[in-house]
Amino acid sequence: MRKLMVATLLAGATVATPVFAQDVGSTFTGPRVEAILGYDRTGAGSDVDNDNGNDDQNIDGLLYGVGAGYDINLGSAVVGVEGEYTDSTAKSSRRDFSDQFGFGRVKQGRDLYIGARAGILANPATLIYVKGGYTNTKMEVLAGDTNQETDTAFKLDGWRIGAGVERAINANTFAKIEYRYSKYQDAHIDFANGATSEEFGIDTDRHQVVGSVGWRF
Repeated sequence: MRKLMVATLLAGATVATPVFAQDVGSTFTGPRVEAILGYDRTGAGSDVDNDNGNDDQNIDGLLYGVGAGYDINLGSAVVGVEGEYTDSTAKSSRRDFSDQFGFGRVKQGRDLYIGARAGILANPATLIYVKGGYTNTKMEVLAGDTNQETDTAFKLDGWRIGAGVERAINANTFAKIEYRYSKYQDAHIDFANGATSEEFGIDTDRHQVVGSVGWRF
């Protein structure tokens, strides 16, 4: 009887081992969606001296939005593509009528991002990664000392890089935290009457620290 029990336990362990390995292998792979929340700060860039006396100005607020992506687990590494739609509460002070880092009084609007990421597995449940891609954001122009939008907006084009840590809660859910830096160097103006300006150069930086919770399919 004792020999039969030992044989049974060994057989069960043999069956359970590949099942467990399959569960670990499925982590960090396939399509995913996530909710995003964090800190957002936009201000004058450091590459060019604007020489307007306001180079240290910035706006900051709460960033929120959603993201989606697709990852491939290569064993010890993970690669993938991703996209985001976010918005922000950041806006200029109602008491500040100066040339706010080159844009006047503005409210941070929606941001679109598409890019890729690559990382290594610190352990089967923890991914350390870097990311990069294209970002396009919108800044709504505010009227006078009010929070009223004027239907005129700056559209900014740039690039983003970042790094983060993702933790698998189980095979389907995950949480992560990351830092992102965006540099905007081109812009145009969409006026209230529907007209659009020509592209012009800018020097605008953006820093974000965000957390995400998501689901894998």
